[in-house]
Amino acid sequence: MNSTDPKPRADFRAGDQVVLALGTYQGSGGVFLGLREDANWANIREPDGSVQSHPVAWLAEAPANREALAP
Repeated sequence: MNSTDPKPRADFRAGDQVVLALGTYQGSGGVFLGLREDANWANIREPDGSVQSHPVAWLAEAPANREALAP
């Protein structure tokens, strides 16, 4: 893992920039809105403005430079 790789965390706060570190949409970013009733899931505002739910275990803090995620 290098310094631009997403770092898994579990202490996100509303407004944090996050990225999906695992799953089908790995590398997709968004804004953490909060946990769902099942605290293993979080609501994320996607770049298109939609709100989607993703497993918290798949989330990581977005790198300061989003271009660092480019393949």
